Amino acid sequence: MTDADRWQNWLDLAFIDEAVASLRPDYAALIIVAANLRPGPSDAATDSLLSEAETTAKAALAATADLPQVADWRQAYQAFGAKPKRTRPSVEALLRRVDTGLPRIDRLTDIYNAVSVRHLLPAGGEDLDAYEGQLRLTRAAGDEPFDTAKDGELVIDHPEPGEVIWRDDAGVTCRCWNWRQCRRTRITYATTSAVFILDGLASLGRDGLAGAGDELAGHLTTLHEGATLISRMVAARP
Repeated sequence: MTDADRWQNWLDLAFIDEAVASLRPDYAALIIVAANLRPGPSDAATDSLLSEAETTAKAALAATADLPQVADWRQAYQAFGAKPKRTRPSVEALLRRVDTGLPRIDRLTDIYNAVSVRHLLPAGGEDLDAYEGQLRLTRAAGDEPFDTAKDGELVIDHPEPGEVIWRDDAGVTCRCWNWRQCRRTRITYATTSAVFILDGLASLGRDGLAGAGDELAGHLTTLHEGATLISRMVAARP
């Protein structure tokens, strides 16, 4: 089996649990698998993408104080018991940093952060080679391991029961839908194969989700010569 076949099989098995589908029937995820990437520190190209995203976001925020895409995610967080002012959806956390400047992290993270801010949707990326087994979006029992850092030390934490989590066979990969990623699967300067997850609710729409995915894919192929991509949209309700 080739790597392309292996990644396609892995992508085909990704699913949204019925417990999440019942919570937000309008939810869909666009999952993009990318191989043959060229990782490394932020550079002029990714800095430019983030600068453009900052300009776009500032204009959107100036037009209205209550962006519907962000309001949608606050409501989704409240539906599973999270307090969105304390545990913010990832897109809102980024938007709150636009005035002072978005973080410049690395050549892969910068791309999906720019797409997140430009299209007003949560987006994440992780090292595909660090995954163990099947990717799924589900609600937590509360005993799933989540490796994170506290006070500079690596610790194993756990989600709250009922919390919406992305996970694989080894544990939680992202808590509270798109709030905080684990350390195990995080993108590093050594990441050459990655999975990107873009989250969409009703205010964004399927077309908006697809458009954000097209932009992400375009930046990946342009800035990572030789990269190969496959994608799949997974919906709570087909």
